[in-house]
Amino acid sequence: MIRIQEAIVVEGRYDVNTIRQLVDTVVLETGGFRIFSDQERLAMIRRIAAVRGILILTDSDGAGFVIRNFLRGAVPQDQVKHAYIPDILGKERRKRKGSAEGKLGVEGMPQEILLRSLRQAGATFLEGDTPIAGPQALHPQIIKADLYALGLSGTQNSNYRRKALLRKMELPEHLSSNALLDFLNAVSNLDEVKKYLCEIDNTALTGEA
Repeated sequence: MIRIQEAIVVEGRYDVNTIRQLVDTVVLETGGFRIFSDQERLAMIRRIAAVRGILILTDSDGAGFVIRNFLRGAVPQDQVKHAYIPDILGKERRKRKGSAEGKLGVEGMPQEILLRSLRQAGATFLEGDTPIAGPQALHPQIIKADLYALGLSGTQNSNYRRKALLRKMELPEHLSSNALLDFLNAVSNLDEVKKYLCEIDNTALTGEA
């Protein structure tokens, strides 16, 4: 699978699935227009952009450009690249009716067109074992089982430990375990998470603030 340095920002979960079948990188979802009021999601996108850059890939309809322009103003320009898909009329198979403008979105684009769009945007394609910039370089991907093993999800005290980690990493306290996983794989690694948790546990034992 093709590896890319930048995290890719798309509109919805079906777009996420499409891109993850094509390239190996972190793929972030805006939740459509929810990004306008979701400060936690926006803060995460900004943090990831600062470490490895982001590549915005929204639909080619009016709504897609509204979201793109919002992100254009919310993230420093030198941390953002823009990929555009062409206007192709059609409807995704899962939908009963097409979009208001009758155009295919990212979800319905052929893979070769998506790859061309990424290349034209200046995406950083990584060859072989070329490391991704940032503290996560050369480290295996963190998976849900790791969060469970570290007591960050699915255990009695996981909510407390996850919120303590979020405070330690200066992240929004309501970030879900899935969103946390995306963030960690974008800018951190398992060893760094273990270090933070060790500091948290030591602080709890000594009773320090």
